[in-house]
Formats: sequence, structure tokens, C-alpha cells
Amino acid sequence: MSRYAENTGVSSERSRAEIEQTVSRYGASGFMYGWDGGTAVMAFQMNGRRIRFDLSMPDRNSRDFTQTETGRERAPAQATKAWEQACRQRWRALSLVIKAKLEAVESGITEFEEEFLAHIVLPNGNTVGHWMLPQVESAYQSGDMPPLLPAPGKT
Repeated sequence: MSRYAENTGVSSERSRAEIEQTVSRYGASGFMYGWDGGTAVMAFQMNGRRIRFDLSMPDRNSRDFTQTETGRERAPAQATKAWEQACRQRWRALSLVIKAKLEAVESGITEFEEEFLAHIVLPNGNTVGHWMLPQVESAYQSGDMPPLLPAPGKT
């Protein structure tokens, strides 16, 4: 199966700018982008929430880029070109995801918090997804659910 935008000519920079324009158009009150090692970070503030996407970028030294499909070594310029293409594809896919989520909210299909739940930043800096995934895995392995919280006003 082919990947969305695997042959895109749209630069990573243009995709990031497009994401910024999109979230602004839908009412974001803040936007930021940065990177740390092999992870790009894109975040925005909207509806009283901070939303963060940690986008793992492909490893520049991966055989996917340093070798051809037949196993032959690629020239450094060719390897860089293949790696840049993979980066462009990821940014295009992220742009698509964010647009789709915001349009689903705008159209009344879903609620903002439901659509972006995994990417909401908690007070400790982790995202809800990062915090919850180990708990979900534990529940599936043990078959046990955490106890329910008491109803409001009950102790």
C-alpha cells in the first residue's frame, strides 16, 4: 500500500507554514515549532488547551535511504534526497491529520477534546496519550479496569 504524499514536492517548511495557517484560521491563539534530535515538535493553543504533536522523523542513516531497493549503496546526495522526501511525506501527512480533525470539530462531527485527546498537554508536560498508553496496555494484559471515580457529590 502506498503512503499518503509519498512523492510530494511540497517542502517540509511549506507544510509547517500551512499547518500554522490552518490552526490560525480555526482559532488558535498560539503556535510553535521546534525539533530535538530526531523528533520534530509542533504545538498550538486552542479552546483553552495546549496541543502537541511529537513527529518522529526518519533516521537519516537508515538503510531505507542509504541503500537502493536492490541493496546497492546510494551516493550521499541520493541518500539525502530520499531522506528529505520521507520528511516531506511526514509533514504532509501531519498537515492532513490536523486539517481533518479541525474540520470534524467545526462540522459538529466530534468535540475538540475528543478529537485531540491524545495530544492535549498535561500540566507535567506529557501528553494525555503518553500518560494513558501504559495504563491501557496494563488493563489489557491484566483484564482489570481501574476503579471508577465516585459520582459528583458522593464520597
